[in-house]
Amino acid sequence: MPEEPPPGRRGRRPVKTKSKAKKILLWTGGTMAFVLVAAAGAGYLYIKHLNGNITSVADDGASTGGFQKDKAINILVIGTDKRTGAGNEGYGDSGSVGHADTTILLHVSKDRSNATALSIPRDLIVDVPDCPTTQEDGSQKVIPGTTDVRFNTSLGQDERTPSCTMRTVTELTGVTPDNFIVADFNAVKTLTTAVGGVDVCLAKDINDPDSHLDLKKGTQHISGETALAFVRTRHAVGFGGDLSRITLQQQFLSALMRKLKSNDTLTNPAKMIKLAEAGTKALTVDSQLDSITKLKDLGLELGKLNVKNLTFTTVPVIDNPAEKVKATVVVNPSSAPQVFDMIKNDVSFTEVKAQKKKEAAAVAARLKGTKADASEVRVRVLNGGAQAGSAQAELEYLQNEEGVLKSENAGNADAEVAKTTLEYAPDQADQARRLAAIMGLSGSAMKPGESVDNSQGLPTMTLTLGKDFKGAGVSLTAPTKAPEGVQQSTADKVECAK
Repeated sequence: MPEEPPPGRRGRRPVKTKSKAKKILLWTGGTMAFVLVAAAGAGYLYIKHLNGNITSVADDGASTGGFQKDKAINILVIGTDKRTGAGNEGYGDSGSVGHADTTILLHVSKDRSNATALSIPRDLIVDVPDCPTTQEDGSQKVIPGTTDVRFNTSLGQDERTPSCTMRTVTELTGVTPDNFIVADFNAVKTLTTAVGGVDVCLAKDINDPDSHLDLKKGTQHISGETALAFVRTRHAVGFGGDLSRITLQQQFLSALMRKLKSNDTLTNPAKMIKLAEAGTKALTVDSQLDSITKLKDLGLELGKLNVKNLTFTTVPVIDNPAEKVKATVVVNPSSAPQVFDMIKNDVSFTEVKAQKKKEAAAVAARLKGTKADASEVRVRVLNGGAQAGSAQAELEYLQNEEGVLKSENAGNADAEVAKTTLEYAPDQADQARRLAAIMGLSGSAMKPGESVDNSQGLPTMTLTLGKDFKGAGVSLTAPTKAPEGVQQSTADKVECAK
């Protein structure tokens, strides 16, 4: 934890600064298969066989160290355009080293009631950071980063590994993935075949010579080569670009999720065995997911989701203003940060069950009621993971800008925390509401409890600045819903490709 300067009650006025998949559901099907295989006691030899199918590569310290059952889960799923496997010569670029052609950040809520699948356009202009990678001989090599480049170059280009894509996603969204999964063209073909195909809907006839897709309008049953052609089609749908293809892929994945969750799949042992075989052979995982046991545990967590609360969305973007001929996009500064914050703060894009609403209402109620005058607020400020100097900077802001004079810098907290919290006694609720209003604290950040005595023996509240602290005077209020105009759809609804 960064060292906080020695505590002090007051300081000079602070200087103001500027505030700074395509295969995921295929994978879900694979992990669901692993669950059933393990539960059925398929035997040591078969489990050993499946373990032998798994290919894993190092995450090179780019992840959180792996998902945890009692926390929200963030899985990065990468579909490459590398021509590996029989029959794939006609797909992708002939000389591709395997770029991040399709990337989805899957966020599963802490309570498993909802999830968000965030598609990241391959032609999005980003900064790719320096990337430490493990070489075949076990040595470490740092691949230099590049600025203002297409997102898809975060993998394959200059020998970048999936951990480089993971670091790029963290740089872009502020979310550090727990694990990554990489799939090639064979994943779509083998896994859709294993479940017996899926039903998709077309709003018009499609005959796309580039993707080799030739289907009539209406509901169509697809698998194998046709399924791969479907998710790779872009010239024949929408505006003919990558963003149109992303929408098509999301519609396909919704159909696949419904199939995977259906009794037709879950109660068919033959299909589940095929899924286990196909999943272990077609997908590459990070070193934290390198066994059937670990995959089974992930499958159990993903299996808790209800398709109506799985939302597909895409990073909000605008055309790149630096280009005359529009070929790339950049992040939409007015709406993308809110989408990223929703994922970071575990906010659902969908309505969830009544009990969750009731709990949210109870938390929100902490903000309602009378507010004490700022001069009456007694609070000590601790640094619990924010940038060094944050406690003193916030203290000076509260005293000099907001009139919270009965405040002190109490130094570093005993441990780092992810989110800023305010602890207070019941009789300090009016003070807590005033401080929450000043700082933009949410109801969930307010922790009613016992009062704490400060060095002078006076009852005081405790404000602990977490890793989410963005700077003195910057509101900490998290978004509660997606911004207007952000594309989204849920996996329970049938949509037709246009």
